[in-house]
Amino acid sequence: MAMKNIQTNSYSREFNNSLRDVRKDSKKFIQISSQGIRLAVTYKKLWDDGFGARGWKLDATIDDPEIIASTRETGQKINTSVFVHDILDHFLSGFGVSGHRSEAMALIQLSKRTHSDPGPDYEQMVREDIINGRVNGESLITFLPEELKKLLPLTTDMSNKEIISFLKLKVSEKTLCDIFIEHFYTLGKAGEEHATASWLSLGLDPKKQTEIGLALQNLLDVIDLKVEETGTEELKGFIVINNEKITFTIEGKSSLDSINGQQIFIT
Repeated sequence: MAMKNIQTNSYSREFNNSLRDVRKDSKKFIQISSQGIRLAVTYKKLWDDGFGARGWKLDATIDDPEIIASTRETGQKINTSVFVHDILDHFLSGFGVSGHRSEAMALIQLSKRTHSDPGPDYEQMVREDIINGRVNGESLITFLPEELKKLLPLTTDMSNKEIISFLKLKVSEKTLCDIFIEHFYTLGKAGEEHATASWLSLGLDPKKQTEIGLALQNLLDVIDLKVEETGTEELKGFIVINNEKITFTIEGKSSLDSINGQQIFIT
């Protein structure tokens, strides 16, 4: 059966590829076959990327300076890790791996998988980044909701911080934050159709998001514990995902035979 075309059009080009067709990515990052979706991943004990974290990255994200390696660790309220979020809610959903607009959409996918509330994350991004004039993936002007754009002069050469200061004179800071938080919800929900189309185009069942996420977390629990216990400096491998199971295989020779071919079945 022919795969449905995924609409990326000018929207994704304008907003730093916030909407993508991952099937067009390099085969060194993703391969699609009857066995499932094979994703290239890399583990390092210490990433020389400015963050210095231990953990895993999708090879497709290694060159993105915003991406921090992540481990099997989960949050207090969310039962899957950031690495699972990067794989399922960003990459396979056809969203950019970084950028505030992409994160808004990916957090809606996370909420559908885990029944979590994206509100606290939206509020944190607003208070730490947006209200200070920092927007990743696009300009502040393109990110602004229409109701705030209308408050600005028709032409402006103001910096991002000057734009925020100007808007604070028009509305209170609390009101401004509330508008931005609501805008994150709007942006996030706007990506739902694209995410569903992306999963279907890859042969994955969107109705199994929760189960696939838990299986992927269970796999990560095993392989991440092993590389941590053995003090492994670096490991390259592949995660294969289909609707029945998740499999991890190691690229090349390795002494970690116990995790090579590790499988978790989806229930």
